[in-house]
Amino acid sequence: MILSLNFQAVPIEMEPVAYAVPFFLLLIFIELYVNWKEQRNLYESKEALSSITMGLGSLVINVVMKALAFAAYSWLYQYRFFEIGWHWWSWVLILLADDFTFYWHHRLSHEIRILWAAHVQHHSSQTLNLATALRQSWTELLYKYIWWFWLPLVGFHPLMILMMMSISLIYQFWPHTELIRKFPKWFEFIFNTPSHHRVHHASNVRYLDQNHAGILIIWDRLFGTFSEESKEEKPVYGLTKNITSYNPLVIVSHEYKDIWKDVQRAPSFSDKLKYLFYPPGWSHDGEDLRAKTLRRQQGL
Repeated sequence: MILSLNFQAVPIEMEPVAYAVPFFLLLIFIELYVNWKEQRNLYESKEALSSITMGLGSLVINVVMKALAFAAYSWLYQYRFFEIGWHWWSWVLILLADDFTFYWHHRLSHEIRILWAAHVQHHSSQTLNLATALRQSWTELLYKYIWWFWLPLVGFHPLMILMMMSISLIYQFWPHTELIRKFPKWFEFIFNTPSHHRVHHASNVRYLDQNHAGILIIWDRLFGTFSEESKEEKPVYGLTKNITSYNPLVIVSHEYKDIWKDVQRAPSFSDKLKYLFYPPGWSHDGEDLRAKTLRRQQGL
């Protein structure tokens, strides 16, 4: 049997992000106004511009990658184990399945250095605001959709998968802010919120590699990666070793260059592999700066 791959783009009516862009811009303008009115210093103009540039670049790359993902999911869907269909309960299942997948994709992007090299692009801003949400990785998009390959095999329709991924992306926009402090306890217990996501973007040892949630914070609570935002310790945004450039090409490439340097100086093949697949901060001849090690040293 000859199988053909359909490389057509996802129809615009099936792409929620296209409708959300005007609301993104409106919310950014509102945050900018509040920032100016209250003199909050939430924005740094060069960082915001580089974040927007990264967002535009990722938009272009994602057009191609989403089309390829749709083709791959459609091919895999032929071999599905179940017939889930389009029902109200299907959306409940896809929400849980998508969010669970996002959690592990996101968590491992912090715990495996070669994946971190792609994801670090999103964390390189030293400010947290709604423009920071647009600082999307360019290289992560080249492989991100592979993590969701299991969903069409289970029986979720490819369009449903891509729509749910877009809905999740829309949800993840608004927690990138300092203007919203806390929601009611029940909401904070279930959902990803600005308070939880401020922790995720912080470089404080207490907060490193915590709160990987997309929509639901329950996965972090279940798998031991949850950290509450402390009133006593304000999040410090950015990286443990910040970059000083606003050039998108530097933002995209800097960690890959650092990995290459470490791989070159590694004395053995096993050490070279460890620089690729161990968590960021591991060194064969220096101080162990991995997040778990640092927290253990500080008794956290």
